[in-house]
Amino acid sequence: MSSSTAVPGHSPIAETAPQSLCALEPRVPADRLVAEMVPPPRFDSVRFDTYVPDPNQPSQTEAVEVLSSFAAGLGGAHATGSGKRRWFTKKRAAPAGPRGVYLDGGYGVGKTHLLASLWHATPADSSLKAFGTFVELTNLVGALGFQQTVQTLSGHRLLCIDEFELDDPGDTVLVSSLLSRLVEAGVALAATSNTLPGKLGEGRFASADFLREIQGLSSHFRPLRIDGEDYRHRGLPEAPPPYSDDEVTRAAYATPGAALDDFPALLGHLARVHPSRYGALTDGITAVCLTDVQPVPDQSTALRLVVLADRLYDREVPVLTSGLPFDRLFSDEMLNGGYRKKYFRAISRLTALARDAKGLVAQ
Repeated sequence: MSSSTAVPGHSPIAETAPQSLCALEPRVPADRLVAEMVPPPRFDSVRFDTYVPDPNQPSQTEAVEVLSSFAAGLGGAHATGSGKRRWFTKKRAAPAGPRGVYLDGGYGVGKTHLLASLWHATPADSSLKAFGTFVELTNLVGALGFQQTVQTLSGHRLLCIDEFELDDPGDTVLVSSLLSRLVEAGVALAATSNTLPGKLGEGRFASADFLREIQGLSSHFRPLRIDGEDYRHRGLPEAPPPYSDDEVTRAAYATPGAALDDFPALLGHLARVHPSRYGALTDGITAVCLTDVQPVPDQSTALRLVVLADRLYDREVPVLTSGLPFDRLFSDEMLNGGYRKKYFRAISRLTALARDAKGLVAQ
């Protein structure tokens, strides 16, 4: 509807009524999951030369140099000059020495920027390199099956895995087995994961955990430490506090392509949509406006919200809210539990998106 629309307690707003995420239940075919294994829109234009190392953190400059060399070394006989895949009658032998890099560091030090830059710098057609989060990779295995996923990715030069998760033993074993098969096929690997804020030893423990969990693959990875503070909040003003229900509603009606939902209702809807579809859930959405933000009631709901936060952040969708601020979404028990790294990441990313949404509210 595009005619005059009434907002309770106010004169009509002559704007298009916002959408509702709760009304959407997208279906995503498996071939789309494969086709979308590229850096998300937020990282589509990043390159090594757009990464701005913190001058006080020499490890950041070193990371750019190491990854640039790694990308340059990934040329080879996976593709013809036209960029099309060349099929071999014999399995390619895995090269000796490290065939992967593991970017180890805290929140917001630019690991995803660097990982996407590696993908862009690798000299291969986009159909011969893949980029996705750990969750997206497990979703791909779920959609295609293990053997078909191995066959689909074996012809690639590079597989980049963002936010490698170590908190689900079953998924870790599944992905470790998949990577072993891909390494045998000659695929280069790159992965990131987060270090917990304040954790003793910082990323050195994350690196040890990663190498232990992938067991037989550890010899193929070179751990690359990246120190620094969260760039999303470095030198920036604090995120704006939540707005009133009225401000959020009016902003949603005034913003073409915006979605307007009640936060508890949206959490309930996420339980009915598979996380592999959360990206598709945001197709065409220019802003997410949420009223009545309140503490997430349980861990299952919290983990679904983390995936949605990642997809919104990847797609640069601003988030405008009323209710509680994002740093009060998760209970102390959650923030101190086994999934805490995901919750800290979600808070960091949602805070950045809340800052992006400030301009949606009429001054």
